[in-house]
Amino acid sequence: MSGADARATRSTVGDRYRVLLDIGRTLAGTLSSEDLYAAIYRETARVLEASGFYISLYDQARDLATIVFFADRGQLQRVNVSYRGSDSEVISRRKACLVEDRLTDRSLLFLGEDESDCTRSAISAPLLHKGRILGSISVQSYQPGAYTAEDLDLLQGLADISAVAIDNADHVAELERRRREAEQVEEIGRALTSSLDPKDVLGKVITAVTEVLNVDAASVWLTEPDNAYVGRVAESGGTVVLPVGLTWDFTGPLGHRLVDERSPVVLDDLATSTAIPTDVLEHLRGGSGMGAPLIVGDRVAGVLTAGSRRVRHFTAEDTAVLQRLASQASVALENARLHSNLEALSLTDPLTGLPNRRRLQIHLDKEVPAARRGRELAVVIFDIDEFKHYNDTLGHLAGDDLLRAFAQILDDESRAMNLVARYGGDEFVSVFSDESIDGARLYIQRVSERLATDEILAPRRITVSIGLAEFDRTIMHTTEDIIRAADADMYRAKALRATEPDQAVSS
Repeated sequence: MSGADARATRSTVGDRYRVLLDIGRTLAGTLSSEDLYAAIYRETARVLEASGFYISLYDQARDLATIVFFADRGQLQRVNVSYRGSDSEVISRRKACLVEDRLTDRSLLFLGEDESDCTRSAISAPLLHKGRILGSISVQSYQPGAYTAEDLDLLQGLADISAVAIDNADHVAELERRRREAEQVEEIGRALTSSLDPKDVLGKVITAVTEVLNVDAASVWLTEPDNAYVGRVAESGGTVVLPVGLTWDFTGPLGHRLVDERSPVVLDDLATSTAIPTDVLEHLRGGSGMGAPLIVGDRVAGVLTAGSRRVRHFTAEDTAVLQRLASQASVALENARLHSNLEALSLTDPLTGLPNRRRLQIHLDKEVPAARRGRELAVVIFDIDEFKHYNDTLGHLAGDDLLRAFAQILDDESRAMNLVARYGGDEFVSVFSDESIDGARLYIQRVSERLATDEILAPRRITVSIGLAEFDRTIMHTTEDIIRAADADMYRAKALRATEPDQAVSS
């Protein structure tokens, strides 16, 4: 090599060394991940032709690489692309790679709207730091043979600097996430003493999940007191909100993990998961999800879930965070349970849409004193016969349909001044204020006629026993007295039912 050539080579090496130093200083001062990716792209485009550019991060535990930054002809684009890291030559071999023509032949990444517009050459380098591969960085050109071996060396230098910056940014982000998690856990802790309202506690839990995990959705599913495998949405938040009362039957492997093993679950792709019922799936928008059991006392009282629009989004650390939040939420709910029934998070029964037992009690506590002063008051209790048999043979979802259909009949036939409530299980109560017992009997007749023609109940020959009671000031003094009288009348009706099996409603 001549002296002139040697000086030219030293000059080129020196220039690139100075470029790397400048880039290192720029990236060292950038701690936000989003800003850092943009800075890496900007600095790379200064020294290399970068019509196409992407950064991918690699999760070695799941062999999953995810594109976190993507630019095409200077335009930043949001993508949701993941691929197996072991399928990537750069990641699997941990070595920089140069493709001189027809990028699709090596499958590094396909850019452009169609095959005629695909990139023709590329260089890619692994992001390596302290012996650990963090991902890869790649630049592409729409021209063949756009890059040289020297360009590849320069990109590897950029990748080495970028890996250090990305690792630092990850540490800063992790510290910030843990700080926010600590704040939210503290907030839940304050809820233990500041609120006895379960709904308020659940609202704080939803806020904690969405903010700490930065997810698109969070929900609390509370299980049935007598069936921990059936959960209903009690509270939901985020950009994907599930309707309160939505039911999920956890029976199967999912329930085994959540209820029997009391372990968290992760669903990497909601769209293809067989664990999600169709009626639940229609409220989701794809992506991924995870859940952790809520253990109150000695039972699984519910499930805390989090969702992301991105598939395979959640890591083992995310799952651990959700478990910690679920543990705190369980303590808060246990505290609230000591002061309020977990089955009555509001005054409305989530399954039927009717007032619940708590609302019924509040209503009767106002009506009974008026009845003691002379106002007419009647109460009717409805009980669906053989309901357990329907649940056992047709399943809980069919049983829920039955309850909703009967509740709709009761509500349709009730007048505005009266109250219809779900008393519990398969029992319903109708309260007739300022109305004689004859008005209650006419109501029963209308319900009987509807029951015999209802498209859901009639084909299954659903029958209902009832109890009817009128407030008697001479022997009744409390709400329990009139309920007890109606309940006793209902059991007499049940005994009568054995001798009159063809009647849809008996009293």
